[in-house]
Amino acid sequence: MRTGLTIGQFATLTHLSVRTLRRYHEAGLLAPARVDPHTGYRYYLPEQIPPAQVIHRLRELDVPLAEVGSILATDDPQQRADLILGHVQRLEDQLDRTRAAVVSLRRLLRPDPADLHVELRSVPARTVVAVTDEVDIDDSLAFYDAAMAELDAAFAPAERTGPPGGHYANELFTQGTGAMTVFRPVRDPRRSGRIEIVELPAADLAVAVHAGPHDDIDVTYGRLGAWVVAHALGIDGPIQETYRVGPRDTADSDSWRTEIGWPTFRLAPDDSPASSSAGARSHGW
Repeated sequence: MRTGLTIGQFATLTHLSVRTLRRYHEAGLLAPARVDPHTGYRYYLPEQIPPAQVIHRLRELDVPLAEVGSILATDDPQQRADLILGHVQRLEDQLDRTRAAVVSLRRLLRPDPADLHVELRSVPARTVVAVTDEVDIDDSLAFYDAAMAELDAAFAPAERTGPPGGHYANELFTQGTGAMTVFRPVRDPRRSGRIEIVELPAADLAVAVHAGPHDDIDVTYGRLGAWVVAHALGIDGPIQETYRVGPRDTADSDSWRTEIGWPTFRLAPDDSPASSSAGARSHGW
């Protein structure tokens, strides 16, 4: 039997410390090809270099030792790859959540009053084509993507008369589950599959534009809501979004423009806080 590589040589080739290799051995992840019964020296084979480096990369990705053992024990290469890719996907999702939280915190910690412009707008009743369902908030993005794909497949660009939008029931935010309606205005509305013809009622809206990615759109929601309260306006009906420029228009997220429409009505003087009434009077209301 060939002697193989000493643990020191193997450590040099794999860029793993001797201490790490001993730990992998003790955990049952990477046993030496041979252990000298007299000296206790560990010897490794060249073909053990790739598995050692795979273990190292998995540990760098914080894969638990037990899960690393399960991956290595899998004989099917495709199943092994699927297990690893599953963990990578979980890490990517976590990174996306972390990035979104960082973006929001930066805006919250360094507020710029100039980045919020609110317009009071009266929107007439409209007939649109739409897909509506009760949706869990964690599934809202997937529902939106699927609904928009259906609408785009059913109505060619030449048939569309305006940007798409969505109506989101308050329960979606307060309870985590609620009605979502994704719609498009088109020249000749017609039913198809899940697509229905929907009459959107007229509404008075306080509208703010969220510029850029949707990672921190909650900050714009919060600022618009504070503006509504400060100006003695009540909330009436589902929140509306209009996607003037969105992911289906361009991959450049900095170019995205999302209008958030907060349905409102004037509060009676007795219903509004004194501070809000003062704010309203200061704006000539």
